[in-house]
Amino acid sequence: MGLAQSQHRFLVRQKITLMANQYVVHTMGPDGEEAELVAFAHQKRMALKEHVTFYTDESRRQVLFTFRARQVIDLGATYDVHGASGTRLGGFRKDFGRSLLRSTWHLDREGASQETTGQERNRTVGILRRGWEFLPFTELLPFVVPYHFDFAEAGRHVMSVEKRLGVRDRYVVDIADAELDRRLAIAQAVALDALQSR
Repeated sequence: MGLAQSQHRFLVRQKITLMANQYVVHTMGPDGEEAELVAFAHQKRMALKEHVTFYTDESRRQVLFTFRARQVIDLGATYDVHGASGTRLGGFRKDFGRSLLRSTWHLDREGASQETTGQERNRTVGILRRGWEFLPFTELLPFVVPYHFDFAEAGRHVMSVEKRLGVRDRYVVDIADAELDRRLAIAQAVALDALQSR
């Protein structure tokens, strides 16, 4: 079946590789298990301009969509999401000022009048994560406390991204808004992991 607008729950799992960040995206079955593979994301490390390509599967033959930074690495960079044909679906950006204590992202849909804002659910966990990053040698040990994001627009819940407890990065994406393009939602979820420390 592949990625469809009718799907509303996904599991995003990071794969451990040396030269690239890779993510596998599955739909989730009724019992929370991985179901159908719907996307495979590939991001080269150490790129001056962040660029992530999403494919239909791990063979990387057919592009589904991409996201790319508008400018060279920047604390408040804007990222544009494009479909396989090059049509802009929307974009997202990290709100650097508001993210000092609690990570905040803004998601915009092409043609929409309002942005959707996503914020870390727990302020205490956000502050602990920032403190962890300043401790020596923590790059060798991951921050194990799960963190979650809730996205809302005009007071209405749009989607949530919840990190699962574990050594590998895994996220459950729940989409409440039937109109939100699934490609845009998945791109934002991957960005929460791939770009979180920027």
